[in-house]
Amino acid sequence: MLFDDLHLDLPGGRWTCLLGPSGVGKTSLLRMIAGIGGGDREVEITCGDGKPLHGRAAYMAQQDLLLPWLSVLDNALLGSRLRGEGRKREPLARELLKSVGLGDRLHDRPAALSGGMRQRVALVRTLVEERPVVLMDEPFSGLDAITKLELQSLAARMLRGRTVLLVTHDPLEALRLGHQLLVLSGRPVRFEPATVPPSPTPRDVRDHSVLALQGDLLDLLTQAKLAEVA
Repeated sequence: MLFDDLHLDLPGGRWTCLLGPSGVGKTSLLRMIAGIGGGDREVEITCGDGKPLHGRAAYMAQQDLLLPWLSVLDNALLGSRLRGEGRKREPLARELLKSVGLGDRLHDRPAALSGGMRQRVALVRTLVEERPVVLMDEPFSGLDAITKLELQSLAARMLRGRTVLLVTHDPLEALRLGHQLLVLSGRPVRFEPATVPPSPTPRDVRDHSVLALQGDLLDLLTQAKLAEVA
């Protein structure tokens, strides 16, 4: 059994990062929370304000999932269009695309963009939804190291004040962005908390506390992987 009597608390307005070996259940858990998976598993979600989570969470996948026949602007507005809301969010989308450096690429198709640009569009598409909870499944994993750092910093700035749950395989990414770090391991899955650096996010990669804690986090991940094969 993958999950059994598992409890996860997400601090409001903070980033929680989930790490663990491949196949441990990180993405499955994220999809269950998003309401797009879980099968017959019983999932109870309680929000601190007493309101349901349904309709208040945005989901950003590992792939950018841009539609090749739509422009940058229309891809950013895809959610509104699918809900039949027309283009009422277009001013916001234009403002956000400008803020991520794509103000002059609004009418380009995805094929004309680099990988980093495509992920910027995917991030804007997530932000256009204006949801208080954001669920992210390794959204920066396919990028080169420098672009990844840039987009991590951009996401931290633009998602400040939102409640974010990020699945990642990257210890440095978790230590840069997370206010709460949890390592998943075992069957059924359990959480092992990891120490968080005291400095504000996004943390500098040269931050001594970040560098010092990478080894500890890697030890936890190694123990989690060993638990998978035991």
